[in-house]
Amino acid sequence: MPEVEITIGGRSFEVACQDGEEHYLRAAAKMLDEEASVLTAQIGRIPEPRMLLMAGLMLADKTAGLQDKLRVMEDRMAEKEAELDQLRNAPLPEAERVEVPVVPAGLSDMLAEIAARTESLADQLEGEKATG
Repeated sequence: MPEVEITIGGRSFEVACQDGEEHYLRAAAKMLDEEASVLTAQIGRIPEPRMLLMAGLMLADKTAGLQDKLRVMEDRMAEKEAELDQLRNAPLPEAERVEVPVVPAGLSDMLAEIAARTESLADQLEGEKATG
């Protein structure tokens, strides 16, 4: 079991931990040291047990606040997941039927022929008026 030297509030401590847990111990000690530094900056030198107690309580307060926020976010996420599941499982709306008129085959050709005849007749009438 490795022993790690940590510093909290300007005081050094030897602490044992499980193999591979040294990083987590140092990170936790750093957070505790930051809180202890705030206390010593505000109050000055205070007895070690009181400093550790107060720094621990300050961290516990922050942790409790984060846990509350986490619960709220988990609840919101559960609501959104339920809403998403409901939308995924909802029946699709029935497609609206749209009727499009279909032009019978050959009608376009017939209309083009009629238009051509009409233009030809119009040309003939204009020619007769001009000569007559």
